[in-house]
Formats: sequence, structure tokens, C-alpha cells
Amino acid sequence: MSKQISALRLRGKALEEMFFRTADYVLIEKKRQIEKAERSLATAAKVSGISSEAVLRKLIEMNVQLEVLATLSIIPLVEVAWADGKVDEGERAAVLKGAEGYGLLKDQIGFSLLEQWLCHRPPAGLLESWIYYIRGLCPLLSGPERETLKADLIQRARAVAEATGGPFGKRSKISLREHDVLVKLEGAFQV
Repeated sequence: MSKQISALRLRGKALEEMFFRTADYVLIEKKRQIEKAERSLATAAKVSGISSEAVLRKLIEMNVQLEVLATLSIIPLVEVAWADGKVDEGERAAVLKGAEGYGLLKDQIGFSLLEQWLCHRPPAGLLESWIYYIRGLCPLLSGPERETLKADLIQRARAVAEATGGPFGKRSKISLREHDVLVKLEGAFQV
């Protein structure tokens, strides 16, 4: 009987080790998934400039590509910069600063495109395409998520509009054309 008890204990020990190995594997895999999600959030935040974790989680959950997140943030800046028909140095600097804040670095392809857009007006219909995308995205976001995204994007676009100083270094008000673009941007978020 003692051989049977000893064999049973060995099997029990093996079962216990197997259980904990499986439990360890599950925990390790769960940890990897959490780390991957955190990296995805950090990357998405860096690329898009969107600071709200809830909005980023929702966009990642919806499988919105990082390239789309980057354009979500940059197109409004470029459109405001071009609102008066030209991009001055203050606007250019504000757009580039905003783009770098979004994680768009000089060695990336998107940065070259952004620089081209600052030298030569982007293609017609870019703003309308952006508005169309945002209008499709908004119903998929909760009210607070939508408002957070809107506030963030409008704040950054407004910073570009306010980047140009007035005569003698005084800050000038936002031009009528820049104001019109800001109104269009805000209007895109209405559901």
C-alpha cells in the first residue's frame, strides 16, 4: 500500500507542477498581452497626439491604423495653416511642433509629406475627406470620448491659427478664414 501512496504522491506532485506551469504560462501570456496593449496605447498616443486613454483604447479596439491616427491630428493643422492662402513661418513652426508632439519624426515618410504640404497646398478635398472620416467615427465613440477627441484636435488647430503675430509683434486675432476652418473642424464632430 505504501508503494501505491508513494506513486499517488508522485502523480499528485506532477499534477501540481503541471497546474502551476499552466497557470504560470497563462499569467505570463496575460502579462505579455497587457504589455502589448500598453505599448500600443503609448505608440498610438505618440503618433496621434491624442492624450485620452479612453479614446485611444476605443480607436485601437476599432483597429484604426496608426497612419490614420497621425493624419487625424495633422490634417486640421495643415488646413488651418493654409486657410489664408499661404503658410507663414509662425504657422509652419506651430504645425511642425505639433507634428513632432504627435510623434511624427523627421526621418519618417509622413514627415516628408507634411513638409511638402507646408510648401505646396495639399490636394483639394483633403479637409472634406477628413470631415467625412470624423463623421463616420463619431457615432462609434461615446459622448465623452467624442468631446475629448474634439477638444484636443481643435485646441491644437487653434494653436496654429494663433501662431502668427500681428503688427509690431502683437498677437493678432484669428483671421476670418482660419475661423471658418475651425468652425468646419468643430462641425465634423456633430452627430
